[in-house]
Amino acid sequence: MNTKLFSLIILLSLLVPIAAISQQAAESRTSIGILGGINFQNLNGKDIGGSSLENDMLIGFHAGLNAQMPLAPEFYFQPGLIFSTKGAKNSEGVISSTYKLSYIELPLNLVYKAMVGNGYFFLGFGPYVAYGVGGKATYEGGPASFDADIEFKNKVNADDPLTTVYVKPFDAGANLFFGYELQSGLFLQLNTQLGLLNISPEDNRITGDDQSTLKNTGFGMSLGYRL
Repeated sequence: MNTKLFSLIILLSLLVPIAAISQQAAESRTSIGILGGINFQNLNGKDIGGSSLENDMLIGFHAGLNAQMPLAPEFYFQPGLIFSTKGAKNSEGVISSTYKLSYIELPLNLVYKAMVGNGYFFLGFGPYVAYGVGGKATYEGGPASFDADIEFKNKVNADDPLTTVYVKPFDAGANLFFGYELQSGLFLQLNTQLGLLNISPEDNRITGDDQSTLKNTGFGMSLGYRL
């Protein structure tokens, strides 16, 4: 056998296990991901009389980071900390309204990650908890417009201002997402989120049977980099 060819075979036989060990080491360590992207959010539920809300989606954004911790081959625990804007739009006659809510979220996801081609396909799901940190409502009709604060309260008192919009501060729900990550660490994922808690507070300004409910729902896309 040609000496050069024999040397090449020996070199490849050494490099392949080294590459496999390097890949296994990368997959077995905890990594940090930085991500951000766009949200398409809505507020679903019922009004005071029990009729379904007819809101339109609002475009928002999210940004934050997560940690990816190995649990078993191809399975990871992925907690994170995300700033996310949510809300909805609504139009009734000549009046249009926009509700913007800002949250700090803690997602707690389980992720399956498998090598496909030169990168990794991943699928994740899990719960999230969130706390509201800001909000604003805007009403427009013709040339006039009016801004109102959104305050986070679990219970609205009878003497609270009628011009203020109130929402419960805590939210929780479920995440589902999938995407693809390059070996360089760059990844793209599609997200969907379903709020499971009613964030409409008890409102003592309303007399009679209040049937209102309010839940965050939406989907989005994230671009990120894993260190």
